[in-house]
Amino acid sequence: MIDAMREARVRGWSLVGLAFCVMMMAVALGLEHLGGLEPCPLCIFQRVAVIAAGVVFAVAALHDPKGRLGGALYGLLSLGAVGTGIGLAWRHLWLQSLPADEVPSCGPGLDYMMEVLPLQQVVSMVLNASGECAEISARFLGLSLPGWTLIGFVMLAVVPLGLLWRACRSRTGYRWSEDAPQD
Repeated sequence: MIDAMREARVRGWSLVGLAFCVMMMAVALGLEHLGGLEPCPLCIFQRVAVIAAGVVFAVAALHDPKGRLGGALYGLLSLGAVGTGIGLAWRHLWLQSLPADEVPSCGPGLDYMMEVLPLQQVVSMVLNASGECAEISARFLGLSLPGWTLIGFVMLAVVPLGLLWRACRSRTGYRWSEDAPQD
């Protein structure tokens, strides 16, 4: 397993990341449609981060650049999407940890805001006044759903970091063994 990770090309790393994104979305959609849990605005934003990472991974897998620049670019783009997801899940957990009297007020629904407000204002309102996101609707093994999402994003971060590590490794000429081929 470790040897396969050491020698994996951009396509291999990207397919692993894409599969993980598909699994995260399957869980989210299953909880919504089969479990009856309505996603709050921060949950929806976290889904957008998963989808954005998945799109980058899909394009990277299709392109499969051989040089280190392409791998580094896809690594940075996917790390940006995953990092955004980590930040959103962290914010969600923080809101859920607030005492009831400190929870920000609930704003209008996300659908309404998307219809009448510019995107920048919608994002600002969701991040600053999402009292409905403080509600804990489900727990599994003691963690709320944003906690599990944060764990998922941290695990997913291994893929872009692997892409970046691979690009840096090929740049410096580092080899795992003396007889290993250079990229």
